[in-house]
Parts: sequence; structure tokens; C-alpha cells
Amino acid sequence: MRFTVVPRLLRGRSNSTSVRVFAFAMASLAAGAALSSLGCLPAQATSADDIAQSEHAWDETNEPGAPSTDAEGGRARLRVVAANITSGTRQSYDEGHGARILQALRPDVVLIQELNYGYDEPSDIRAFVDDTFGTDFHYFREEGGTIPNGVVSRYPIVESGQWEDPATSTRAFAWARIDIPGDVDLWAVSVHLLTSNSSDRRREADAIVASVRREIPEGDYLVVGGDFNTSSRGESALGSLSAIVKTSGPYPIDQTGNGNTNASRGKPYDWVLADTDLGQHEIPVVIGSGQYASGFVFDTRRFRSPEGLAPALPGDSGSRNMQHMAVVRDFAVPVAPVPPTNADAGVDAPVPPTNVDAGADAR
Repeated sequence: MRFTVVPRLLRGRSNSTSVRVFAFAMASLAAGAALSSLGCLPAQATSADDIAQSEHAWDETNEPGAPSTDAEGGRARLRVVAANITSGTRQSYDEGHGARILQALRPDVVLIQELNYGYDEPSDIRAFVDDTFGTDFHYFREEGGTIPNGVVSRYPIVESGQWEDPATSTRAFAWARIDIPGDVDLWAVSVHLLTSNSSDRRREADAIVASVRREIPEGDYLVVGGDFNTSSRGESALGSLSAIVKTSGPYPIDQTGNGNTNASRGKPYDWVLADTDLGQHEIPVVIGSGQYASGFVFDTRRFRSPEGLAPALPGDSGSRNMQHMAVVRDFAVPVAPVPPTNADAGVDAPVPPTNVDAGADAR
């Protein structure tokens, strides 16, 4: 199925811009990782700015579900995660390892691959999103294909659809236009390029570039990410994508400085790539006590304490048939500052005089 975008100024870029839900429980008292409860968004938060300016303060605590916002400073943290982190024998999220990793990361937007769960009915996918992220999260999952791509978002998805992958029928390129905080929308494109050869991946990348230029407005933010299956950072597919997003380094790394993301940690398979409009707002990713200026590769086996890890478990990234490592990048996007009120200052608001107070007739 393909959805038509409302016509707007489009871009011609050159480097610009079967099981049901798990009742996740304490997996190991010895490991000391009890599951954190998911924080649902405020019931009255109906727009991105409402969510961003809710009672949650800008912080970096490892509290799943809570957005991080500095309303007075006029910016909202936007955490984007690429996640091909299925495990088990179905290429699915049934076994819970990937779900726990996603909970630990507190994402705002997830470019997710192999979005299979339960019987893959809409109710199954909805249940996975509810239990992993929160009941107020939004999602789009492409139709058809055996290992579909998707986008999961804390903020409202106002348009979504899929573009045909010219090299395979097992999945398409899933996209969503998201009403993130501030005046500029985010277009998130979730992709899973073929493992076959670099020529096929270049052909897929060319198709993504053509679709972005055809359908996405120049002035909006763009992020393209997911599982690229790239053997090196010099592949021609990345050269093609550099027309719409920044593909050069520095790159996300883990605690040891390793930026590779496949299961054996030897190749850079997974990416979160932003256009220059969004990229100028990048901020360090804070995980536990560590800061990572250009993003973070999340491998549970690299953690020495539950800080920054819970509710994920140390062995989750090494579980049976775990596909890859999640990749995280953070941005601080501008939002309208909230002016301080007298209540904030701890004083009573002055009451302006009325005509009655002044002893005059009202005019």
C-alpha cells in the first residue's frame, strides 16, 4: 500500500538537511535487574508540544517512557534508535530480549526492522508497542513482506506509508511523518537493505534517495536508518545516501570504542543518519555514567552494572540468533520556550486594577 503525501515544496538535496505479549517480570534477582514500569504519557497531552512540555523535566535518568524536555531552554531531546534486534527462531520480538533493550534506551522514535510479534495481527503489534514503549506510543508497520520494517514514535504520526524496495519483496521502505515538538516535522525512514551484495544495496539506496527527493519537503527534518547490512563505511550505498543525509563520521560507538553492530561486532551494519537540518542539533548520548558525542552502540555485554542497562539483562545482546546491536543518536530540537510565570517564581501574580477599582465607569 502506498500513501500520497500532501504536495509541498520537495527537496533536491545535496547533503542538506506465537505468543502474546510478555508480562515482563523480574528475569534474574541475582542479576539485580528488576523491570521498570512503563511511564504512560499524560492523558491531556494531545500534541507533540503538549508531550514535550509535560511534567517530565530534561534529565538523563534511565526511566523508560519519560520524554526529556527543557521547556525553558527552548529545546526537546529527540532520541532516535535503529533496531534490528530480533532473536530466537522466528526473526521476531517474541522472546523479549529486544524489547528489554528498547525499554532500557527510552527512545522517542524507533526505526525498527523485522517487526514480527505473536501472530503478527494488528492486535499483536499493538500489544508489543504498548508493553514495550507505552500505550500512548504510535506506530506504523508496512504491509506485506515476511520481515517488515516499521516506525514507532512517542509523538503523533500524521502520515505514513511505504516505498517499494527494488531488490526484494520481503520488505519495503517504511516511512512516517511525525509531529515532533517544535514547528518542524520529522520524516523517519526505516530500511533493511539486502545482505546479497553491495550492488543491490546501492540500487536500494538510489531508490530511497529518489523517493525522498520526490516526496519529502526540503525544510523538514529527515532521518534514514535501520539495518543497512554494509560491510564497510565506504560502501557505494552510503555514497548514494550522502545526497540526502550525512554519512561521514564520527560514528556511534560502544564503551570500548567499537562502532560495529553486527552480531559478531565486526561490521557496521546499522545506522541512524540525519540530514544537516537535524544533524546540527545533535547532542551527546548519555547512558549510565557515560557520554558519547556521536551516538551509542548498545551492547548489553559491555555493561558492568545495571546503571543504564536495566531492565535489559547482560546477556540480551548475545541471546540466541540476536540479529544486531541497537544504535542510538540524540538531538535537541528547538521548541517554543515557555515563559516563566509568577507561580514559578513563588510570588502572587499582580491583579491589574479595574475601572471599578479606580472609581471610574467602565468604557
